[in-house]
Amino acid sequence: MANELDFSGRQVLVVGGSSGIGNGIAQAFRTRGAQVAVCGTRAHATEYSAEEGSDLNGLAYAQLDVSNPAAIEVFKPTFDRLDVLVLAQGAVLYRRGEFEMTGFRKVVEVNLMSLMACATRFHAMLRDSRGALIMVSSTAAYHSTMGNPAYNASKTGAVGLTRTLGEAWAEDGIRVNGIAPGLVDTKMTKVTTDNPKRLEGALARIPLRRLGTPADMAGAALFLASPLSSYIIGQTLVVDGGLIL
Repeated sequence: MANELDFSGRQVLVVGGSSGIGNGIAQAFRTRGAQVAVCGTRAHATEYSAEEGSDLNGLAYAQLDVSNPAAIEVFKPTFDRLDVLVLAQGAVLYRRGEFEMTGFRKVVEVNLMSLMACATRFHAMLRDSRGALIMVSSTAAYHSTMGNPAYNASKTGAVGLTRTLGEAWAEDGIRVNGIAPGLVDTKMTKVTTDNPKRLEGALARIPLRRLGTPADMAGAALFLASPLSSYIIGQTLVVDGGLIL
């Protein structure tokens, strides 16, 4: 079945693909033959480094600030068809920043509002290719995250949005699904991974006894974008090493 994961001739866009989970997903599609474009917040690809989990080799880079709805509306892609859209953008605020309404709105704008904005922006292209849309949420959607109400609410919303667009857009030939990562080793999780005591406690709760990697998430994305999942819509695949069991 290896040819089912051959994306030669396909165009993929990964929003939030400049680092972390999105970058791992982007590179996985590239190594399987796809033409891959990624969006990040910085002006140029050269502003990202390998030390922060960025590998932009072979990827077409464009700046897109998804916290600005107008920027999404006027975004001009360099490609004229789109087969797979992965929405991997994410934001989180620590030190109770999400309990202030300014911080709450900022996180929800990136983690939920921009998902709908990007999905509708590229709906026509995905309809024309009968393509796949993959939203990256979080296992936070399935339990409380006491210090991060906006992150939790937005990721829970992303799961609901995945279900609803999955149903609504199936008639357009678009398969909408999602991935809910557990604890993945990226710059967003440094608050845990750089703290030995926190890390030890986190690993104790994961049956596989290891952190997830962007490559682990990429495997799920490849599956959901491939013919192997041709009868799956509206589902969010939990990829967490057993964390929430």
